[in-house]
Amino acid sequence: MTKQKKKADVLSIIEELKRLYPEGICSLNYPKPYELLFSVRLAAQCTDERVNQVTPALFARFPTLESLAEADVSEVETYIHSTGFFRAKARDIVAASRMMVEEFGGRVPDNMEDLLKLPGVGRKTANLILGDIYHKPGVVVADTHCIRISGKLGLTDGTKDPSKVEAQLRAILPPEESNDFCHRLVLHGRAVCTARKPDCQNCTLRPWCAFFQKEVG
Repeated sequence: MTKQKKKADVLSIIEELKRLYPEGICSLNYPKPYELLFSVRLAAQCTDERVNQVTPALFARFPTLESLAEADVSEVETYIHSTGFFRAKARDIVAASRMMVEEFGGRVPDNMEDLLKLPGVGRKTANLILGDIYHKPGVVVADTHCIRISGKLGLTDGTKDPSKVEAQLRAILPPEESNDFCHRLVLHGRAVCTARKPDCQNCTLRPWCAFFQKEVG
């Protein structure tokens, strides 16, 4: 595939995903920036649906970042127990809250370097914050759906390494589209291109999908 053709295919995929999923937004519920940060932490090895069931009570009990910073870790554990790995998650939430209060003026950092200083925050979480909260262009959130589907489509070389997927997608996606594109891939991964059994026959991304072309070819 030529570079020019590939660029045309990328734009076609972007437009089709927009048609399928007009609202390319995160499925986690969060009124406040730090609530998104902690919801993403809770979503590790857990579904967004479960996290959305847990967080209202958690944030009602601890309604400010300051209250979370002063929280007893064991009490936080009781609210998030059903999300799994609750001890590590509770420890990270309280420690990150303290750091934001003490070092970042009670705000979620707006740059990758500072975000990665927070306990429990990796590049995926940091990119999600930069894209959804601060609306920075060129953000790529390389979660499992994004990694899997971008590989099938032929947008990456098929690597499972999140940092490599991030770099490869950033190189071909228009910066103003990349964040919402990743959200739409997540939605598509849940609705159509599932990990266990992708529904290729009913997928409207077939014309641009390297995996489908190879399978039918």
